Amino acid sequence: MSVWSSLVQFALALALLLAAARFFTNAAQRVGLAFGMSPFVVGVFIIAIGTSLPELVASLLSVREGASEIVPGNVLGANAANLLLNMGLVSALATGGRIVLGEEYLFIDLHFLMGAMLAVATTMADGRIVAIEGGLLLLAYALYMTYLVVEGRTPSAEAEHADAMSEVKQRRASLARDAGILVVAGVLIYVGGDMTVRALQDVSLALGISAAVASVTILSIGTSLPELVVSVSAARAGQASMAVGNVLGSCVFNALAVAGAAGLASGSDGVVVTDALRYFALPFVGASALLFYLLTQDKRISRWEGMLFLILFLLFMVKMGGLA
Repeated sequence: MSVWSSLVQFALALALLLAAARFFTNAAQRVGLAFGMSPFVVGVFIIAIGTSLPELVASLLSVREGASEIVPGNVLGANAANLLLNMGLVSALATGGRIVLGEEYLFIDLHFLMGAMLAVATTMADGRIVAIEGGLLLLAYALYMTYLVVEGRTPSAEAEHADAMSEVKQRRASLARDAGILVVAGVLIYVGGDMTVRALQDVSLALGISAAVASVTILSIGTSLPELVVSVSAARAGQASMAVGNVLGSCVFNALAVAGAAGLASGSDGVVVTDALRYFALPFVGASALLFYLLTQDKRISRWEGMLFLILFLLFMVKMGGLA
């Protein structure tokens, strides 16, 4: 199979996966609101997880296919794309200036981001994520979710809840339709994820690179598109803090839930972390998270900092793609 035909198949499979995930997320959001969940809780559980469904599905299916090295590549590449590419585009282009971080829970997310990176780095350090480590990562993510729901409510979130409750009866009228969409979209997510993993393996063979490198470059950018769309849209609507919160929540989800679920599903074999990921990608993404943490201590992300993020992401892609 030629390189171009492999890339076309990968693009089509990824498009199916992303579209199905978008329909699933939108329907799940409407169902959650219909059952009286507040917009804050819907955002924490459904939107943040829904935009990361492509990474989760691709990782779990890669373990099933015996290509577990795709998992850490996807996790690290997606987090690099979220922190550097997505935040770079949002702060340098979408907002037209600087992002002001005003919501207190964003700084909760910042601390959990650093904790999540420390946890996933610890599990990847020896070149394998085993089942018990995967379980502990999932436990850490459950702690993060519980903290947000119990302690993370803001006055603005409570006001949104009051406004949303007036529309609950209208949303319940379309509950059956949304449930049907959830079922169909769920099936398409599985099919699209399976096709994506198989196509990625074909692409890596056609290009003569490892599946791990293909996942940290090609796959990670593709699966991060939902976060990019949500973040840019939120920033253009004047909700830059929401854009940052979505990115940070997705990074925590990738590091803890995606890596944890794949590690738990891998059984005794564990998830393989190649040397290229351990010795370059992992330190780079960890340093990027630390840089992001330090630069946001003044509660702002300037356009110039956003441009720096974009340059760093390009350097990461060049090195991982073997172009330099």
